[in-house]
Amino acid sequence: MIKENLIEYIESGIKQGWNSPAMTDYKSATISYGEVAKQITMLHLLFERNDIKPGDKVALLGKNCTSWGIVYLATVSYGAVMVPILPDFRPADVLHIVNHSDATVFFVADALATPLKLAQMPNIKTIISLDSMQVIQAESDRVATDFANVENLFATKYPNGLSPENFNLPTVSNSELAVISYTSGTTGFSKGVMLALNSLSANIRYAQANMPLQTGDKIVSFLPLAHAYGCAFEFLFPITIGCHITFLTKVPSPQLVMEAFQEIRPRLILSVPLVVEKIFKRQIVPIITKSPMKWLLKIPLVNTLIYRKINRKLTNIFGNNFHEIVVGGAAFNAGAEAFFRKIKFRFTVGYGMTECGPLISYSSWRDSLPFSAGKPVDSLTVRIDSSDPINIVGEIRVKGDNVMMGYYKNDEATREVLEDGWLHTGDLGLMDKEGNIFLKGRSKSMILGASGQNIYPEEIESVLDNKFGVMESLVIMNNGQLQALIFPDFETLKNSNIGREEVESIMKNHLIEVNHQLPAYMNLSKFIIHPEEFEKTPKRSIKRYLYSTN
Repeated sequence: MIKENLIEYIESGIKQGWNSPAMTDYKSATISYGEVAKQITMLHLLFERNDIKPGDKVALLGKNCTSWGIVYLATVSYGAVMVPILPDFRPADVLHIVNHSDATVFFVADALATPLKLAQMPNIKTIISLDSMQVIQAESDRVATDFANVENLFATKYPNGLSPENFNLPTVSNSELAVISYTSGTTGFSKGVMLALNSLSANIRYAQANMPLQTGDKIVSFLPLAHAYGCAFEFLFPITIGCHITFLTKVPSPQLVMEAFQEIRPRLILSVPLVVEKIFKRQIVPIITKSPMKWLLKIPLVNTLIYRKINRKLTNIFGNNFHEIVVGGAAFNAGAEAFFRKIKFRFTVGYGMTECGPLISYSSWRDSLPFSAGKPVDSLTVRIDSSDPINIVGEIRVKGDNVMMGYYKNDEATREVLEDGWLHTGDLGLMDKEGNIFLKGRSKSMILGASGQNIYPEEIESVLDNKFGVMESLVIMNNGQLQALIFPDFETLKNSNIGREEVESIMKNHLIEVNHQLPAYMNLSKFIIHPEEFEKTPKRSIKRYLYSTN
């Protein structure tokens, strides 16, 4: 267990930035760190008066916003357990999570509360609107009265107001449970990952020592805060050093994200591959795949000048003020990564999972190797379950401070992945002598070829996804043959005056090209046009199990 503590980190960050901007809802109000301290303190008063105890579960459902951040900080710093719920979950899943987690308090956005059958949550004693911070439903009338009069309660206890000198958060041990994070999973209802303060503290300690942010820097939060990746590095880490966070309170389309980057000019950008790949495909691929540009890029010196210009264009798209872009949460397209490295773009690829709160490996953009996911963080030991980890793919296993306590009320699932402290990640990879991790895919998605070869569909998809007019693809095994489901980039095709009747011919040529590029045992027998985007998990990777046939 490490000595650094998340609650102490939060208190230090708030005091450090007291009079500076802390949180902004995009194109809306901004609050200072001093105001964050006041709102946390008021919620603590309400928790105390209404018999909410450390260890009690508090559910939170809403899109990224300032009030979401305040509730999270107030809950974990009080010693209660945060149960963040992704706003994309269906009402039935939300009810399941609220009930399974044993939550007694529920903060919920008004729009998301409407479709819920609140009567089906028998353990919940109090429901509070995340929009107004007023009580929707409570067992006692006193609760509603207290929430309505919280400013008076605060003034009575703090007649001279709060200052950095008299703002102090409770002491909570690193061994205590801080968060139960329900991931989407791939087999029905998700499991509740139990993260202790120690796991979150280890992530923040590493980020403070290795990631390029300083007090007062700006950051855009558009990854879902209810997911470990966005919560740790777009929210908790910046808060602990006094940064200014702007929350995109709407669905983060690439257009909205780019607009926010241009306006806010963040110093560090966290992203899932899907967002970066869409920008690459829409802004860059149409330029580099047309003649005469294709030929100019083959001419030495000339191509260097062109790469420099493309780098500037991409840098401007992302706000022209960032130290680096950290891509994580799912596999990054190999073609996009190769091109970004060729133009010396400031990006790096990290690796993690919710069960590690989430970080497992990272290296800065200057130090990362091509197609690697960086080196293990200092609080984890990583090994590859292989007789030759450098050359033979094996499962990645991790042990250390980041690793979860287990799955909430699911001992069987916990035993399946935790063995003598080692977490079986289910991810496959290699590791070189210097400790760089190279991901090869998920063990559950690996396909066994007809002659016994291990086929990693992600490798085929990364080649196919880099073809003109392909938005995304999914490789499956059907009746002993490899096939590709392809969702075309209809917008790009339309802008190129290509009608839907020509799509089949284009994709057929792509299939021939891909088969020439790959070993024979990885060749695709056919493709099927998929008319809509594949269904995704919260970290924007495809839910493969929905499309598997055998």
